[in-house]
Amino acid sequence: MCNDYANYVDYDDYLAAFSQTRIPVKWPDAIPNLQPRDDIWPTDKAPVIRRLEDGTNEFTELRWGFPPAKQSASPTERPKAVPKRPPVINFRSEGRRFPVGRCLVPASFFYEFTGSKSPKSKWKFTKVGEPWFCFAGLWRPMPEGGAAFTLLTTDPSPDVAPIHDRQMVILERSNWSAWLQETGNETDLLRALPAGSLEVEQIRP
Repeated sequence: MCNDYANYVDYDDYLAAFSQTRIPVKWPDAIPNLQPRDDIWPTDKAPVIRRLEDGTNEFTELRWGFPPAKQSASPTERPKAVPKRPPVINFRSEGRRFPVGRCLVPASFFYEFTGSKSPKSKWKFTKVGEPWFCFAGLWRPMPEGGAAFTLLTTDPSPDVAPIHDRQMVILERSNWSAWLQETGNETDLLRALPAGSLEVEQIRP
């Protein structure tokens, strides 16, 4: 499952895209320093457009990955060292409702990896005809302060299936508003794109 994606989107491109789609967004008072990034990894901060509780949308930067669920132990068990669990960076979407905490996660492309030995084969996926796109995501406040996001997943499209058995949900630009502003049905929105929507390139054997 994807644990690495890129973002080369200029701030002006965000302003133009959300103006064209007529999605109202609260933008920062000062222009953020957004550097092109070839690799965004779990626990990194990255741009998102999130739906707030008051019904407005906000551009911000959040950490990728929810904290893992705490493991509960039986009262009769002896305390023992528990391996550290990784953050929740992907979340299965099928059969679930997401009435709150929706967000868009912009990306220029993403990677998948195959093979069992390091370094693994690396595959790059870009959206045909568009320089960038948005994943469907969820965000939530964190107990320690701040907030984080995760990416929703679904069954793979014909473009991704030869490489991986799951994929992140990529929303068509025409569906950004329906997802973000909670006017669209999850079943209709959270599905893989048709065959030929993604260009696939092997960049490391």
